Amino acid sequence: MDFKFTAEHDALRAEVRAFLKEAVPSGPGPARPTSQEDWPSQVAFNQKLAARKWVAPAWPVEYGGLGWSHINQMIFSEELSYAGAPDAGRVFNVGMIGPTLIIHGSDAQKREHLPRITSSEVVWCQGYSEPGAGSDLAALQTRATRDGDDYVVNGQKIWTTGAHHADWCFLLVRTNPDAPKHKGISFLLVDMKTPGIQVRPIVNMAGYHEFNEVFFEDVRVPVANRVGEENNGWYVAMTLLDFERSNVASIAANQRTLELIASAIRSDRPGAASGYAAVPRHRLADLWVANEIGRILSYRTAWMQEAGRMVNYEASVIKLYATELAQRITNFGVNTLGPAGVLEPDSRHVRFNGVMEKGHLSNVSPTIYSGSSEVQRNIIATRGLGLPRD
Repeated sequence: MDFKFTAEHDALRAEVRAFLKEAVPSGPGPARPTSQEDWPSQVAFNQKLAARKWVAPAWPVEYGGLGWSHINQMIFSEELSYAGAPDAGRVFNVGMIGPTLIIHGSDAQKREHLPRITSSEVVWCQGYSEPGAGSDLAALQTRATRDGDDYVVNGQKIWTTGAHHADWCFLLVRTNPDAPKHKGISFLLVDMKTPGIQVRPIVNMAGYHEFNEVFFEDVRVPVANRVGEENNGWYVAMTLLDFERSNVASIAANQRTLELIASAIRSDRPGAASGYAAVPRHRLADLWVANEIGRILSYRTAWMQEAGRMVNYEASVIKLYATELAQRITNFGVNTLGPAGVLEPDSRHVRFNGVMEKGHLSNVSPTIYSGSSEVQRNIIATRGLGLPRD
């Protein structure tokens, strides 16, 4: 692996940084702010990206992207995350449904949906998890019954991030209840304005309204909105197009948090020195080194993709490493700040706008979603180390 970036890579990084300096307000804030807070500013930022064709720059040109390399995409993701740039649903639009349609969508579906993603006109949400089907997603029970040219959908989804802002939902439904559970599932595209859809908020422990329950009662979805073959939706849903799997965004977010902690330790405010003098600085150094290791692991993953090599368990390694390290970092940060570390943003004694407290609470979920830490360890054990499954 070559650890050096090319002149082209350095120029791109400088261009992205210059853009972000103007487009993202300065000052301490969440390194990866929730995509559902201050929604108008989130959308405005996406529109600025769209003007540069930067919403999905790694997509092929024919689908509204710029055909960027894996390394360029990694640099872009790293800089956006470090700057605390808003997400505004790009993780679902660009990272999930877009690649799925590029691979499995019909020509009509691509024409209708892909340009509206890259122009930042629409926002998508993901209708996967159910109250009885979370880690065992194939146990889902939301039903879709064929009725002429429509499916009639009934059921419930949960933990649906951004459903209260979404224009469309990509939805997994059971179309054959008699088939084995990984069979008999279909993948539908659902307009969220369709009658019969009800969205109820779920506020998480950090006080954010990201999640929702979504109820479907006799919701009619055109058969033309099915992606792939009927009863083959599981394989459509598992699609991953390797535009960028380095997880460098998490590492960049960790770096921003570490810098805030370091600034607190260096603080010379009246009374601050005594509060932070006892903080073992070597613990900060250990976390800093650990995050640099994560950065190199992320760079290695992107380098492997750039070289045309298959990325499999390596992506699980960095996902597990980065998300668990984020918990360690914010835990250290909260303890470093002392009582101020657990205050809400509206307190007059709060530090860094409450970022540490919010981050400490919010960093629980990344070790669960997109494959829990336990799932990642199983992948590493079986695919990486060759250990038996049983």
